Amino acid sequence: MPDAAPPRPWRRTQRGQEHDYTILRIREDRFADPRDGREHPRVVLTAPDWVNVVALTPERDALLVRQFRFGAEANSLEIPGGMVDAGETPSAAAARELEEETGFRAASWEFLGAVHPNPALQANRCHSYLALGCTPLLSGRPQTDEDIAVVRVPASGLERLIQQGTITHALVVNAVYFAARAGALRP
Repeated sequence: MPDAAPPRPWRRTQRGQEHDYTILRIREDRFADPRDGREHPRVVLTAPDWVNVVALTPERDALLVRQFRFGAEANSLEIPGGMVDAGETPSAAAARELEEETGFRAASWEFLGAVHPNPALQANRCHSYLALGCTPLLSGRPQTDEDIAVVRVPASGLERLIQQGTITHALVVNAVYFAARAGALRP
């Protein structure tokens, strides 16, 4: 059976009022269905690109961060990451976030890949990087509103932490997948 033709693009007919919440903006737009012309409301979130860092020490330990996440109202075990600031490249943001959140600096970097976090609502991308040879600086510089604990685990155990449900953040799972695919998590 041949593949079906892809859906035609929906045309935006109205851009809604945008509400700015600093880390994202939200609005409700209206789009016309190309099949029948009827308009439908759709929520759109606008956010900067994000970065995630699979950071490995020379001893093959992965650097993780544990922090309270307000959406889940629970602590979450994750890899370092955050927003790409205006005028900043994703690679520069990855290096900055690694240093701010863990106090470590990498000897070398590899780009692993990028994904759309949720294309149903957002156009931004999350860029994943592998940071190798991470060694500690004097101390990290978390933002004043961040309360972060750094956790070291063997890199070969990251996939197990996902399987056990200890790591549940979807974008972290994605970055670990990219790293495993690149062969970076082998002992």
